[in-house]
Amino acid sequence: MLDQATKKRLLSAQRAEITEHFIYEKLSQSTKDPHNKGILKRISSDELEHHNVWKEYTGEDVKPDRLKIWMYYLISRILGLTFGIKLMERGEEQAQETYQEISKVVPAAKDIAREEDEHEKQLIGLIDEERLKYTGDIVRGMNVALVELTGVLAGLTLAIPNTRLILTVGLITGIAMTLSLASTEYLAARTGEGIRSPFKAVVYAGLANIFTVLFLVFPYFIFTNIYFSLGLMLLNAIIVIFLFSFYISVTKDISFWKRFPEMVLISLGVAALAFGIGLLARIFLHVEI
Repeated sequence: MLDQATKKRLLSAQRAEITEHFIYEKLSQSTKDPHNKGILKRISSDELEHHNVWKEYTGEDVKPDRLKIWMYYLISRILGLTFGIKLMERGEEQAQETYQEISKVVPAAKDIAREEDEHEKQLIGLIDEERLKYTGDIVRGMNVALVELTGVLAGLTLAIPNTRLILTVGLITGIAMTLSLASTEYLAARTGEGIRSPFKAVVYAGLANIFTVLFLVFPYFIFTNIYFSLGLMLLNAIIVIFLFSFYISVTKDISFWKRFPEMVLISLGVAALAFGIGLLARIFLHVEI
């Protein structure tokens, strides 16, 4: 006979398993790739088995968390299958601790905990997603814009204290940067071993670069105060770095707090250096606009 505290935990675990069963099932139905579809169906089946184990002990039916199902489904569809699944699995650390505690009363909990920690992670690692093959191209596209354009805009802010001129020069620089990057990515992919498509490498790197460029120059389009625009531009750079560092940390299982500060320091360091160069240029070249 289970005590109320243990039964409450089992019901919570049961609901989590049936919720994840429906998440994986829904994702498998929307996935066209046969390989990925098979893996998702297999994990979905495992989750249902775990739910049935808990049901034997609780003797009750539970309803899945519909909000969670739709939330992770939409995240996976928009930001990628691997990101959505790994983000969901990240939230299961507490569940692992719960299973270990429950195993003192319910021995089956230990087997379920081990299966979820090892077997499912192995299956998730087998998922083949196109966009992850081009992560390096996306990173390069964003890094070029973040490092080079933040430096250019910071330097121009003091060298040419006029938001419209800075916007114009920034856009021209950004577009030239995108074209240069696209040609470099194309040639790099062409000389590779055929794993990546040169055209897709250009698309992923180019889109990452141009969107970052537009996001960085946007404050200069809206505001006339050059220093306010500069501050917002640097904030936008940090936002981009934060979001992409988090995305990479989840999909690649690397430390967020190692990557994020490093990228921020590089981008802001280049911006600070360029800001100083712009100040010196204005003083010694007597730029007055």
